[in-house]
Amino acid sequence: MKYLIVVDMQVDFITGSLGSELATAIVPNVVEKVKSFDGKVIFTRDTHFEDYMNTQEGKNLPVPHCIKDSDGWQICDELKPYAETVVDKLTFGSIELPKLLESLGEPIEKIELCGLCTDICVISNAMLLKAAFPETPITVDSACSAGVTVESHNTALDAMRAVQIEII
Repeated sequence: MKYLIVVDMQVDFITGSLGSELATAIVPNVVEKVKSFDGKVIFTRDTHFEDYMNTQEGKNLPVPHCIKDSDGWQICDELKPYAETVVDKLTFGSIELPKLLESLGEPIEKIELCGLCTDICVISNAMLLKAAFPETPITVDSACSAGVTVESHNTALDAMRAVQIEII
């Protein structure tokens, strides 16, 4: 089975509290990728709570975002119809994601990732998946991913290439 992991394509990262033009620009690409993907699509959703500002992340990034059940926590409208399987994650990378893939009982042929942000959550999940499935080809679609900045996006892509994650 081929898997597409769509990372954190949420309102707060696109047009909300941490939104950017870079994030907005990839939405049509991600929609096309999801619609044409010939495997199983799994979304991740950054999930925080009302105490966010008291967390380590909140102290380092003091911008409340993706508070559970808020509008900003939602998968963006363009992708919501395709978000049948969603993994809520409490931090940058999801340790539940490899467990979910294993639990599905299908041999894993390939894992592809895309989404937001390349330099934070995409790289974190790609690295976790590479560690969990070292012999499985893992790919990140750079045209369907965006970082906080173009420079940090490219730095993350280079780091993933260094650990044999294919960048397309």
